Amino acid sequence: MKKYFILILLSYLFVFNVSAQSEKGNRFSFLLSPQVSWMKSDHIAVDGNGNVFGFDFGVLYDRFFDKNYAFTTGVVINSTGGKLSYRDTVPANIGGEIVDVTSLDYKLKYLEIPLGLKLLTNDFRRTRYYTEMGLYMAFNIKARDDNGKALSEEVKLFDSGFHVGGGMEYSLGGTTYLMLGIKYSGGFVDITSNDAVDDNVNLQRLEFRFGVVF
Repeated sequence: MKKYFILILLSYLFVFNVSAQSEKGNRFSFLLSPQVSWMKSDHIAVDGNGNVFGFDFGVLYDRFFDKNYAFTTGVVINSTGGKLSYRDTVPANIGGEIVDVTSLDYKLKYLEIPLGLKLLTNDFRRTRYYTEMGLYMAFNIKARDDNGKALSEEVKLFDSGFHVGGGMEYSLGGTTYLMLGIKYSGGFVDITSNDAVDDNVNLQRLEFRFGVVF
């Protein structure tokens, strides 16, 4: 986890250094994104047992270093989660085995800071298209199960991963645009802390992005 944190931190320092020297302009976006999220384990006895529907909202900042290229970052509150099933085999009374399955729903909330590169086309009939890719780091601020029980001891504070997406921006007049897009985020660090099972659980998300760009 430390090497991923260092990589993201160095990326931020590089972006802020380049942005400070740029005079191409900047803009802000207010974002609301419904999403589908799930959790993926690398252990054979742990299954991702379903999706969780959530959303994120926040403010994004684009710093242009050329007409069609920008560094993008921001602050986002992300409501997400997933469902995991833990399988355990126990001896039966008369031969064979019984498979005992325990399921747990994770309702998670993160404060997320994305960092990416955005590429935009020129305007064509009030519409332009974009693609973006980059990294993110996130800090858990709430963890509960579907019954409202706190899971702070079972969920780690830090998450990080990559994201890739694209979409369109439609001009509402002047410098104001309506943004529509889709984005996939994949975590590459273990977000759970479970002493009973030695596994790595990653958070995956598919977002449908809606925003207003100023």
